[in-house]
Amino acid sequence: MSHGNTYTCSNNERIPLIDVPTLPTDSFLEEVSRIVQRGGRLAALFVQPFEGKNRLYAVALVGEEGGVMLTSCIVEESYPSLTRVCPQAHLFEREIAELWKVTPVGHPWLKPVRFSDSPIGIAEFFQVEGSDVHEVAVGPVHAGIIEPGHFRFNCVGEEVLHLEIALGYQFRGVEQALAGGPNPRTIHYMETLAGDTSVGHATAYSQIVESLAEVQISLRAMTLRSIALELERLANHTGDLGALAGDVGYSPVASHCGRIRGDFLNLTAMICGNRLGRGIARPGGVGYDLCDDDVSLMAEKLQRAREDVAVAIQLLWNSTSVVDRFEGTGVLDRNLCRELGVVGPAARAAGMERDVRLEYPSDVYRFAQIPVSCWHTGDVFARAYVRWLEICRSADFVQSLLTGIQKETARVQPGAMKANSLAVALVEGWRGEICHVACTDGEGRFRWYKVVDPSFHNWSGLAWAMRNQQISDFPLCNKSFNLSYCGHDL
Repeated sequence: MSHGNTYTCSNNERIPLIDVPTLPTDSFLEEVSRIVQRGGRLAALFVQPFEGKNRLYAVALVGEEGGVMLTSCIVEESYPSLTRVCPQAHLFEREIAELWKVTPVGHPWLKPVRFSDSPIGIAEFFQVEGSDVHEVAVGPVHAGIIEPGHFRFNCVGEEVLHLEIALGYQFRGVEQALAGGPNPRTIHYMETLAGDTSVGHATAYSQIVESLAEVQISLRAMTLRSIALELERLANHTGDLGALAGDVGYSPVASHCGRIRGDFLNLTAMICGNRLGRGIARPGGVGYDLCDDDVSLMAEKLQRAREDVAVAIQLLWNSTSVVDRFEGTGVLDRNLCRELGVVGPAARAAGMERDVRLEYPSDVYRFAQIPVSCWHTGDVFARAYVRWLEICRSADFVQSLLTGIQKETARVQPGAMKANSLAVALVEGWRGEICHVACTDGEGRFRWYKVVDPSFHNWSGLAWAMRNQQISDFPLCNKSFNLSYCGHDL
């Protein structure tokens, strides 16, 4: 529905591209600023070509009753930076400048997000002046098999004054490869955008195709997708709590959680044969179904895993040395979360009830809701405790879905997507809000496709959480966010 300067739609709703307002640049900036200042947030801000020009799109979210707000403007070589009044736009605008050579004039730190034209080995980093200031460079090559990323600390002694995070080493050009689709490769791109979020991104993509094709899927398909999403959450949250225990040297919980994480992954494999959930979410429903015997067996195994993880995590909370190490470390308060646009458990740990399953429900979440799990301190303890609350509630939710699963067809053919249309799909992944935005051309193929992984919002939160902390706190803070490098880089 058009309201002059914006078009308000629902999650997973197809709208004609022509209905998205195109405003003068000043009006566009004023409108986006107004939405954010009234409590909204930017889900996406990006440029795409339009009739030989650059069109700047904003996708803003304003809470449970507000819907998804879309607006746009045409930009030339430059425009006044939105970051000056809306800090959560800063990374989006750096990306715009990098990819489209459109300069947001007045941006406070306009450097590439993912790659640079500078010679290899030469990079610009923020500097803190002072005789006692020193820099510590970590990465991009790290110990073990984790993904590459560079962390530049400005310190006085052991205290971190500023952390700058430089990524881009995992850039694969996925969004460019999606143009002209869907094709047989598209779903595989989606399932590997961030490998530990295969179900989340594949679900968002499936919802995009279904919205643009205006097809309704069965309640059974919705249920199976939601079960897979929650199992993905259970596995990763359990693994994170074990890793946090390992970072403070509490090996019993680290060992137990590593095994129990495997139990949750094996439950996912019961559906599709893949522990990461690849093959489950497909346009039109799901790629695999469950028989009645599998449903009963899954419920039984889930209950055992639920009991095991409760015992393991109780050891964590009963250890005063662990709790003391977690509390007060890496604080990111509610106001900073709001300004930076932080999403997922990191936002909920600061007391923000920010959850797509509640605010913009889709699939089975429209009919059965999970209580939002929040804490208020915004520290490592809060981020860990929110994960534990979500483990409990997600396990109970999956059990209820397994009990009442419907006997219907699990997949329908979505048919052709409508031409010259746009859709937004929002999914609450285990890290937070996943946003996919797609537009079709005159033949019903993808004109362009935009993906915003929750890590894109949250890396700045990690940098702020490290201010005035000991540099030795970084591994613990980093794991308490546990962000994706490849999900950011795309």
